[in-house]
Amino acid sequence: MRPLLIVLGLAVSTFALALEPPVGTTAKSQHATQQGSAGASATIPPVVKDLPVRKVVLYKNGVGYFEHAGSVSGNQRVTIDFTSPQLNDVLQSLTVLDEGGGRIGGVNYNSTTPLAEQLKSLSLGMGDDPTSTELFQALRGQRVEVTGGPGGAITGRLMSIEARTEKTGATDNDSTVDRFYLTLIATSGAVRVIELTPALSVRPVEPNLQGELDRYLQLLSTTHSTGLRHLTLDALGQGQRQLRVSYISEVPVWKSTYRIVFPHEANGNATVQGWAVVDNTVGADWDNVQLALVAGAPQSFIQPLSQPLYTRRPEIPIATAAETTPQTHEAAEMSPVPSPEVVPRAIAKSANQTVSVSESFGVAGMEGTGSGGSMGIVAGRGYGVGSGVYRASDALQQGDVSTNAFDDFFEYALTQPVTIHKNESAMVPILQQDLPAEHVTLWSGNETNPLRAVWLENKSSLTLDTGSFSIFENGEFAGEGLLDPIHPGEKRLLSYASDQAVKVHRGGLMETRTLHHIAMHDGVLVESTSEVTDSTYTVSNAATEARTVIVEHPRREGSELNSDVKPAETTAAAYRFRVAVDSHKSADLHVGERATLSERVVINPDFDRTAFLIAVSKYTPDLEEKLRPLIEAETALTDLNRKLAENQQKQKTLGDDETRARENLTALKGNDAAKRFVEELNRAEDDIDAARKEQKSLETQRDAARAHLTAVIAQLSFDSDLNVVTKSNQISGV
Repeated sequence: MRPLLIVLGLAVSTFALALEPPVGTTAKSQHATQQGSAGASATIPPVVKDLPVRKVVLYKNGVGYFEHAGSVSGNQRVTIDFTSPQLNDVLQSLTVLDEGGGRIGGVNYNSTTPLAEQLKSLSLGMGDDPTSTELFQALRGQRVEVTGGPGGAITGRLMSIEARTEKTGATDNDSTVDRFYLTLIATSGAVRVIELTPALSVRPVEPNLQGELDRYLQLLSTTHSTGLRHLTLDALGQGQRQLRVSYISEVPVWKSTYRIVFPHEANGNATVQGWAVVDNTVGADWDNVQLALVAGAPQSFIQPLSQPLYTRRPEIPIATAAETTPQTHEAAEMSPVPSPEVVPRAIAKSANQTVSVSESFGVAGMEGTGSGGSMGIVAGRGYGVGSGVYRASDALQQGDVSTNAFDDFFEYALTQPVTIHKNESAMVPILQQDLPAEHVTLWSGNETNPLRAVWLENKSSLTLDTGSFSIFENGEFAGEGLLDPIHPGEKRLLSYASDQAVKVHRGGLMETRTLHHIAMHDGVLVESTSEVTDSTYTVSNAATEARTVIVEHPRREGSELNSDVKPAETTAAAYRFRVAVDSHKSADLHVGERATLSERVVINPDFDRTAFLIAVSKYTPDLEEKLRPLIEAETALTDLNRKLAENQQKQKTLGDDETRARENLTALKGNDAAKRFVEELNRAEDDIDAARKEQKSLETQRDAARAHLTAVIAQLSFDSDLNVVTKSNQISGV
């Protein structure tokens, strides 16, 4: 249905554009502005002065701190231009300091009313994205002229628009199409139904309606234009003085990039050159500004303070009086008349109550009025006429505020002023210094091929921020990569290319586990095992010059190095070993690690640990002798538990036999064959009695064996040093 909007849009496009005030400005607001300007002209001259940008601090979270500064004389107006996206941040963080004892009489800016609110002022009742059906619904009841249809031009009032689904052929399987029809009440009173086709043109006849449609389209067009916002500050004071205005604003994130240049003659150093890429997309030029770049992300957010806010108010229906009909009511029962001495006492009590409540409400009402008046006086003191807006110097005295270093931020403060015009970008130098740098080859199991890298040590006083870097050797480009922040005094590996001349092979991994200690106290048996691993790396160098290869060996949780070779560097995830390899030679690296493993096993009568204890006792004859009483007690208890389970199953079987014999006896009652089932029933009952007696005997023995096992566990306590290899295997090479 939306394409039908074109039909009416072509007709509306012929309307004359009406002269309207600026968007968001009403006649009332224009009059108020004129009155305000007239009143202000008595104290503030109409001279408007721009306040240039003097300081810019850019952060890595996409915000910037801006400071405008300049001199003002007497009462003067100062303007600063912003883009519309900037205004929310400005209103949220604007700070104004008049350093000559003056004050700020007010801060104004050009505002706009939201499109949805502006559309409410029109009588069409359409939103900002109407369909063609909604457009014609808005024209219902209006006089229109329809041309291009059968019968020539027709003038009348539009009654309705309806959609009909019609078949395109004569059979039931043919497709359907939606057609739209207008119902028109002609001037003659005739009702005409006209199909809405591309050739049909509908034109409103009333000039007022034409103006409404033109105004509607004009409001829609304003949503595509975003101009500058002009912030005007009224500086009130005497004489020449300095005015500073600061705020934060959304800006593009500044970027870091570095160059690492090695000299032709190696001397262990490289020239590190750092640049910052800065973009000025705000509405003002940066002429000779003091620029600082902060590698940090302070918390920041956007609130739509510049957008007029409308709240939803509840709609309360108008109360109407309920209609009543004549009714009859039942009479009350007769009650005895009170005695004379009771009546006055009751009336006096009621009177006292009435006076008390009346006085209470009277006092409360007066207090409420007084409280409201008091609040009005306080508000008048804070915001009354003539008081003005408090200056920052009125609220802050010397010593109230102290400056602190950035929390975890670091800053590049440029000593020379910088000029970057609006909608321009620039590369700003932030570092150039010779730093210790060593060429190495880095190998890690996470990478397919070894990488050429630079082991860079930051001996400067600046932190190298996150960014890209490029390597230049012998005047030629050698590669590029990325670096994380490198703080002063920190050393970092920076990889930039693949090293095809170096191959690293990880050989077999030898793993040996040795049980070196076993102890038991309070029913807990603890095995301590030492796990020793030995890894072998073979590094081959096919280059024509010697290589220093850094081999990264992964760290395992709970293990420590157990070899003579020590790592050159240790990270949270790996050890880094330095291996020097001559040209066309190979070198081996052996890395040993030791880890202590501990296993705790609880020994108690509730769990059968016989098999585990027998396996442990096989380590040494001495250990077998210590564990024999415990194993025997465990075995005896386990055997009794097995016999009890067998007896319970036997009783279940005998009970089933007894039930079956009893059912057969009942079925053959009075028959000679029943005698055999009587004998079977007697034998089953005797067997059940014997099994029950055996059950009680076994339970008694089980309780005694359990008590004996508990006593053995409590008495058994030992510590034994062992040297038993529990596992030794060779893992294939990696």
